[in-house]
Amino acid sequence: MIGDLISEKRDWLWYALCLVATPLLLARLGLSTTQTLAVAGFCVVLYGAIFFWKSRLAFACFGIALLLAAGLLDVPHLIEFAGLDIILFLIAMMTIIGFLEEHKFFEFVIDRLLLVVGPHPRRIMVVLMALAALSAALVDEVTSILFMVAAMLNLLGRSAINPVPFILMLVFTTNVGSSATVVGNPVGVIIALRSGLTFLDFIRWASPISLVCLILTIWICLRLFDKDIRKLKGILTGKRGEAHLAEMAGEDRITRRQVRVAGWLFGGVILGLVAHHPIEHALGLPRNTMLLGVALLGAGLALALSGERARALVEKRVDWWTLVFFLLLFASVGTLKQTGVTGVLAARLIELSGGSVPLLTTVFAWSSAFLTAVMDNVLAVATFVPIVSDVGTAGLPTFPLWWAMLMGGTLGGNATLIGSTANIVAAGLLERRNLGAITFGQWLKPGLLVAISTLVVATLLLLAQLSLMP
Repeated sequence: MIGDLISEKRDWLWYALCLVATPLLLARLGLSTTQTLAVAGFCVVLYGAIFFWKSRLAFACFGIALLLAAGLLDVPHLIEFAGLDIILFLIAMMTIIGFLEEHKFFEFVIDRLLLVVGPHPRRIMVVLMALAALSAALVDEVTSILFMVAAMLNLLGRSAINPVPFILMLVFTTNVGSSATVVGNPVGVIIALRSGLTFLDFIRWASPISLVCLILTIWICLRLFDKDIRKLKGILTGKRGEAHLAEMAGEDRITRRQVRVAGWLFGGVILGLVAHHPIEHALGLPRNTMLLGVALLGAGLALALSGERARALVEKRVDWWTLVFFLLLFASVGTLKQTGVTGVLAARLIELSGGSVPLLTTVFAWSSAFLTAVMDNVLAVATFVPIVSDVGTAGLPTFPLWWAMLMGGTLGGNATLIGSTANIVAAGLLERRNLGAITFGQWLKPGLLVAISTLVVATLLLLAQLSLMP
């Protein structure tokens, strides 16, 4: 009790210090009084989320109220900056994912794959890590980690094996896989809808880099956690292991009709997202209109198929708490753009890089990764998005910068326990099941190794392709 009070007082002290210091430090870059106040309002939201994560929505409300009261933000601009296209896309995808979850689609796929692989520890871990990356790319990182952790804990059963190394392996590959497509991570959605990049653009530019980073991550994990993986042999070999795997695929938990319906919906949505650009071209629609349209169509079908459960699907499966926070966060970031703060920051970054696109790309990748590791990838990328547009206004190409931010925001999330939502969700699942806790220090060593190694590779691959980029 006393320790909690001391910790809370320390958090408030750091919060107050950062809230005062950040605007004053940035003012030295040449910000006006109005711009400095805008930074202060944004910092109310930002540092509230960093130091008081569970109360982040309250601080977002405080920050927006401050900006409104100071006359730095008005209601029309709040609505303009709130990113309603991003919010609607996430609502639609969460609805579809909730429908798939309720129809046991992901459990079915995981169980069948484990039966095919058989009782071979290293092979099973490679398949599970690859599946974690693939499911993150096709659905999203949070859904992926929820089902992959459940599958892993089910596989371990009641054995005395420490689950932490296995959870770390799955989280690392989930974050890497989330960089491959638009829907893999909220930062991908933000980047796509703000840059005009299509699903096929992600397949061309992000997926190959993500695949190389995935192979590297799996290799690192197999070497780093080799002793832990060997311990799986005892629960996977012999009749006991085979019975355990067969039990996981029991038909009583899953009906074939449910899985078939969910599979058709899943396949249709993925196909629609992949083909959204040709559809837009054929219909004469603005770029990325059908990225949102396909998601809403899929959500509508999920609700129609749910019947009387449709309302519960939206109420329980959509993360309204997080979405409202995103809405207010985007509005506060928009204020930085409106008041010219991001223009000043962009000018300083251009000066720092000397106008060199390779150097600017590297700066964006590593600075977004650093911010991701200490705050959260959505916060980091949302902060950088308006800076990219200001760099474009200055006459420099922005195409490589979007990919640099994507890689920094996803791969950098592996560095620390708080770097990604998937990290926090996985740690929470372990605690709720009373299977132990992952400490910040326990995460840091393997997390930094994976994050730095993959980001070095991703940066080099981006720089190698600069001449090919439009």
